[in-house]
Amino acid sequence: MVPGMKERIKQRILDRTAKIGVVGIGYVGLPLAVEKGKVGYDVVGIDENPKRVAMINRGENYIGDVKDEELRELVERGKLRSTGDFSVLTDCDVIIICVPTPLTENKDPDISYIINVTEQISKYLRPGQMVSLESTTYPGTTEEVVLPLLEKSGLKVGKDFFLAYSPERVDPGNKRYTTRNTSKVVGGVTEACLEVAVTFYQQTIINVVPVSSPRVAEMTKVFENTYRAVNIALVNELALLCHRMGIDVWEVVDAASTKPFGIQTFYPGPGVGGHCIPIDPFYLTWKARQYDFHTRFIELAAEINNYMPYFVLEKTIDALNRVRKSLNGSDILVVGVAYKKDIDDVRESTAIKLINLLREKGARVVYHDPYVPEVKPRGSCRLDMKSVPLNEETLGRADCVIIHTDHSCIDYEWLVEKARLVVDTRNATKQVKQGKGKIIKL
Repeated sequence: MVPGMKERIKQRILDRTAKIGVVGIGYVGLPLAVEKGKVGYDVVGIDENPKRVAMINRGENYIGDVKDEELRELVERGKLRSTGDFSVLTDCDVIIICVPTPLTENKDPDISYIINVTEQISKYLRPGQMVSLESTTYPGTTEEVVLPLLEKSGLKVGKDFFLAYSPERVDPGNKRYTTRNTSKVVGGVTEACLEVAVTFYQQTIINVVPVSSPRVAEMTKVFENTYRAVNIALVNELALLCHRMGIDVWEVVDAASTKPFGIQTFYPGPGVGGHCIPIDPFYLTWKARQYDFHTRFIELAAEINNYMPYFVLEKTIDALNRVRKSLNGSDILVVGVAYKKDIDDVRESTAIKLINLLREKGARVVYHDPYVPEVKPRGSCRLDMKSVPLNEETLGRADCVIIHTDHSCIDYEWLVEKARLVVDTRNATKQVKQGKGKIIKL
């Protein structure tokens, strides 16, 4: 062990001379890189996507939660740059891993991105560096997968280098809670690792929460999103029951939300999307099976949430039946394909599943989304579509409009006025005064 190694890296972190490497510069990595650059660190982003690399080096932003002018200024000042070359990590004091962790087709964890970049980091690992994994994953990944790969370098954790897990908590489009004011959970492999990691995150995050181990931090992340998935499933199941009973589920939820204690409001919808809620619970159920434990509650929630696009399909068929039309041969306009309002993110969006289901039944489907000009094949998505204008001509052609994502910029009063039939999966038409008879709610 180099004498004073922990103190050296802590001092470099405190005086802002530490160089930061962020591996993966997407929805998580780029906002983090910008925050570090803003307080004076030199930051390099490493990404295999040459388009992203080139855009950053030109000072061009592609993430909604990053301010264009802040990114441009950091690049112009030389505080932020990007590359596809992992060898730059040799010069970095702190290395943050922010790569995707999707699911396989069988709903098993796919941590291949973590493994691949960790192997690259191991090649360039030197004494005195800190590595922090932020990608969502199952409990045990940091110590069972990342640590052995890094120690292939011959260096020892807690002595020669420092390793921690600190889960990202990015909520795309959230204007109130950003990287800086969202509490940060940190778990270190050793006490020294934890001390270094906490020191690092405290420089840009208001509240840092140390926990006893990476496994606790990993479990914390998957629990947070499993909590949301389960509660969304509960209200989605309530929506299915209310449909059967002829009760307005939106009125029920709004009434229940007036209670000042004992309830947190969740809303029904066409399913769950995004980079966390549809994925993270499966990481937990997969790991649980290694302990001969079956997370029945979580798996049931996933089953209900996964059913919701089929329910929207049924509602659309029922809506068309009211006007004596068949879904087969009908023109359907889907409004909003992002997984939630006012963002451009289509990862795991249930709109993709819904469009496929509609097409399988013979419908002609187009979509409009002011945030998503096109949908290209990627991962499990095989769609190749472009957004159509939302105008009288488009609405006039549509036999039915399905509101999948309730973007704030859309005039729903006007939409209902011009549409023939509307299936509203988000209660976006709640305030609409005219044309209520055209609206079929979830």
